[in-house]
Amino acid sequence: MITPFDGEGNVNYALTEKLADYLVTHGSDTLVVCGTTGESPTLSWQEEYELFKVVQQAVAGRGKVVAGTGSNSTHEAIDATRKAASLGLDGSLQVCPYYNKPNQEGLYAHFRAIAAATELPVILYNIPGRTGVNLAPETVARLAAVDNIVAIKEASGSLDQVSEVRLRTPLDFVIYSGDDSLTLPMLAVGATGVVSIASHIAGEAIQRMIRAFEEGRTAEAVRTHLQLFPLFRGLFWDTNPIPVKLALSLRGWDVSALRLPLTTGSDSLRERLETLLRQLQLLD
Repeated sequence: MITPFDGEGNVNYALTEKLADYLVTHGSDTLVVCGTTGESPTLSWQEEYELFKVVQQAVAGRGKVVAGTGSNSTHEAIDATRKAASLGLDGSLQVCPYYNKPNQEGLYAHFRAIAAATELPVILYNIPGRTGVNLAPETVARLAAVDNIVAIKEASGSLDQVSEVRLRTPLDFVIYSGDDSLTLPMLAVGATGVVSIASHIAGEAIQRMIRAFEEGRTAEAVRTHLQLFPLFRGLFWDTNPIPVKLALSLRGWDVSALRLPLTTGSDSLRERLETLLRQLQLLD
């Protein structure tokens, strides 16, 4: 889930509540709050806790809330996760430590320590393009043996890696795609769903695609994937979440503002996105 800001750069909690309500009524079963798409590196912990509470209240009884409480400091991640747990949230998303580039043993120890400090279900998040480290399938398998490490958001871009993770982990260990464009291919090798960016724009269609695949209607799932594929690619014409915020603003949501060092997308990007959304009949 993106984080809406007002014209002064403050978190717009009222608009956050409205967007959360929209997402859970348009295809999303669960909302991940304060992940990368939510610009977590530029949010204070106080802002994050308030966002957790606002979203939890907005979707109570209709959707789950997962807190993005990862950090490249194990101590900080533990502290943030414990506070999120005290709010009664449904899980925690833990990104691989970034910049300090731990080895596999360091990654194992980091995630193991966080899991030991909370009863929340923990979702690992592997995105080497942003963190500089890859969580190897062998390490995922070791972590899957920890009772409350229950899933992984896999965004390495490698179907071979996804297959290795599926091969090495119990079937009740859940694999989510971290890339919209790879959701359907990953379902075919054992994934369950997607932690999605495009769901801000086409959540119901993505939900239909996944259900069609699960129910054996693979041709229908492929058609939906191909229809949405230009959107999946277009939302990465610039650094995420710049394009998705622009796309939402084109659909009437006042959410285009970002916090430095990210800046609002260019006029040319806005024009390209508007053309794309019209082509896909995603604008009124």
